[in-house]
Amino acid sequence: MVQSGDLHSGLAAESSAQSLNQMIRWVMTKEEHCSKIIKLVSEYCLCQRVKKEVFANDQDFIEALKAHHAVMQAAMKCKQSVDTATADALDHAIEDFGKMYLK
Repeated sequence: MVQSGDLHSGLAAESSAQSLNQMIRWVMTKEEHCSKIIKLVSEYCLCQRVKKEVFANDQDFIEALKAHHAVMQAAMKCKQSVDTATADALDHAIEDFGKMYLK
């Protein structure tokens, strides 16, 4: 996202089709990666790994669901923005939910 911002500020000066094309490709790649994160969390983690019986109590299960939802929501927000704060929020959410997969 930082590179897209740098390229965008350069677009005003040079306005080349190549620079615009590169920025579009980076945005498309960012959105593709976010979609993959959402798909992985929903189809693999939530469907196969998060099972109520592996948690000590209902509250732990709910916290796990919230952590997974936070990752998907942060990825969705990254798709909608080029602000680096959204990428930082996604990193933080992934770090939090990743703790339950470490032994």
